[in-house]
Amino acid sequence: MVNDIPPTREAYYRVLARALPTDALVVTSLGNASYLWAVIRDRPENFYVEDAMGLALPLAIGLAVAQPGRQVVVVQGDGGLLMHMGALVTAGAVSPPNLTILLIDNGVHGASGGQALTSAALDYTALAAASGLRSATIDHADSLEAAVAAAINATATTMLTLKTEPDLEVVAPPEPFDPL
Repeated sequence: MVNDIPPTREAYYRVLARALPTDALVVTSLGNASYLWAVIRDRPENFYVEDAMGLALPLAIGLAVAQPGRQVVVVQGDGGLLMHMGALVTAGAVSPPNLTILLIDNGVHGASGGQALTSAALDYTALAAASGLRSATIDHADSLEAAVAAAINATATTMLTLKTEPDLEVVAPPEPFDPL
């Protein structure tokens, strides 16, 4: 029997926690992208972007350029990417090989209440490829580990579009986040 229900963000995160090098820098965008990652793998190497929707990718590009010897992974939502799409083009132009973009493709602005995106038919993987990035769509959590390993060993920035269900119920982080 084929299961057509997309995996949860948590299922992807559990695989990611196993697949990442221990010294990888992880940037997450606001809301559950950060809260859930903090529950699963809270470390000093994480940077939780709060109150700055869409700015996780620009920050990650800067980190990847400034820290070329370390892997940088950014988890950005589809809504956040749409707010600052120029960052995707910049990632393609700069293309640091140590940068991996994980795009949560759930079709909603999850951090602001679950409003549907206006771009339901947009192919983010094709958009990433058109921006000069290596790209692939992942629709099963068990495919993520090999895709992350390939991205880490790539010679250019990779974006993996993770098809998932919206997770609108807010996850409580291990301790409150203070943007200051």
